[in-house]
Amino acid sequence: MPTQHAAKDLPLTAAQWRAIAAVWLGWGFDVFDALLINFVAPNAIPTLLGLTIGSAAAKAATAQWTGILTALLLVGWAFGGLLFGHLADRIGRRRALILTIVVYALGTGASAFSPNIWVLIVCRLVASLGIGGEFATGATLVAETVPESRRLISGAFLQTASPLGLILAGTTTWLIAGVWMPQAPQLSWRFVLAAGLVPILIVLLLRTYGNDAAERPTSTRPLRQALTSLFSPELRACTLSAIVMSVLGLFTWWSCNAFLPTIGAGLGARAAAAAGLTGAAAVTVAESWKASITLWFNLGGVVGALLTVPASRYFGRRGMFALYYAMGALSLGITFGFSWDPATTLHLAFLVGLAVFGLFGAFAYYLPELFPPHVRGIGAGFSYNIGRLGAALGPFLVGAYTARQADTTTGAMHALTMLVALPIIAILATPFIVETRHQSPARRDLVAPTP
Repeated sequence: MPTQHAAKDLPLTAAQWRAIAAVWLGWGFDVFDALLINFVAPNAIPTLLGLTIGSAAAKAATAQWTGILTALLLVGWAFGGLLFGHLADRIGRRRALILTIVVYALGTGASAFSPNIWVLIVCRLVASLGIGGEFATGATLVAETVPESRRLISGAFLQTASPLGLILAGTTTWLIAGVWMPQAPQLSWRFVLAAGLVPILIVLLLRTYGNDAAERPTSTRPLRQALTSLFSPELRACTLSAIVMSVLGLFTWWSCNAFLPTIGAGLGARAAAAAGLTGAAAVTVAESWKASITLWFNLGGVVGALLTVPASRYFGRRGMFALYYAMGALSLGITFGFSWDPATTLHLAFLVGLAVFGLFGAFAYYLPELFPPHVRGIGAGFSYNIGRLGAALGPFLVGAYTARQADTTTGAMHALTMLVALPIIAILATPFIVETRHQSPARRDLVAPTP
C-alpha cells in the first residue's frame, strides 16, 4: 500500500484536471466580461448619453461614468460573492459555479442592447452577481478537489486566467473596434459586449465533470448563521485577515485597472496626433495603444501570480504579502509618478501588473486555507467580496478626480500615483494577519462547526 506521503504526490486524475480547466476558463471569462465595459467606455458612454465621441464633454463623462459603473460592478460583485458562496456550501460547488457563469454571461450579453445608460447599469448589476460568485465558488472547488501537495500551485495557476482574460478583452475590443469597425465607434461597442455571451460554452465542460466529495453540500445552515460563525472566536482572526488583505489589494487593483484603458487610449491619441493621423486611422492607433498597455499589465500579472508560489513557500504568507505590496508601491510610483515617454509608460505597466495584479495569485489558495469546509465557500466569498465593497470607492474617486482635470490622461496618471499610500498601509498590516504556511486546509478541517 502507498504511504500517506506518496498518496499526496499522486498525479492529478482526469476529473481533477477537468475541474481545474473549467474553473480556470470560468475565472478568465468572468474577468473578460467584467472589464469589457472599461474598454468600450470611450465609445459606449458618449453614445448612450448623446455626446460626440472624442469631445471634451465625452471624455469627462467617460471618466466619471467609468468610475461609477466600476463602483456599481464591485458592489454587485460583493453581494454575488456572498450569495453564491453560501449557495456553494448548500447545493455543491459545481452546481453553484454553473449558475454564476450563466448569470454573468447573460448579463453582459444583454448589455449590448442597452438603449440608455440606466439599462446598461441594470445589465451590469445582473452580470456582477455572477462574476462575484465565480471567484469564491471556483477557488473552493479546486482547493477541495486537488491533493494537498498540489493546492498551492493550482491556486496560483487559476489566477493566471485573470490577466489572460483581460488580454482577451483588450484584443477583442481592438479587433472589433479598431480593425473591423473603426468607422462605426457608436456601434462597435455593442458587438464587443455581445462577445460576453461566449462563457456559456464553459457550462458544457462543467456538465462533464462528475460528482465527487467536493460536489456534496457541506452545510445546511441559513445564511445568517453561517455569517455569524465567521466572527466566532475560532474564526474571527481568519476572517479579519482575509478582509484586510482583500480590501487593500482590491482597492489598488481596481483603481488601477479601471483606468488603464483610458490612459492607453489617451497616450495613443497623443501618438496619433504627433504622427498627423486623424479619423479612422487615429481610432485604430488609440485602440492599439489601449490593448498594448493592458497587454503589458496582464503579462506582468501572469508572471507575478506564478511567483507567489515560491514567495509563499520561502517567506510564508505574511512575508509574501509584504513583498508584493512593497513592489506595488514602488511600481505605481515609478510608472505614473514620472514623465516618461509614452512607449516607456506602456512597458512599465508590466511592473505594475507583476506586483498589483500578481498578488492575486495568492488569494486563490490563501483564502480557502483560512476556513474549514462547512464555511469555506461563504468564508472566502464574504471576505473577498467585502474587499470589493471597500474597493468600490477607489474607481469612483479616481473617476471623479480624473473628470475634473483638463487632461484626463494626465489626471488619471496622477490619481494612480496617489495609490502608493494603500500598499504602504498593507505592509504595516501584514504582521497581524494569520499565517497559514504550516496550517493546511486538511488541518483546518479539524475546527469544530459553530452551533
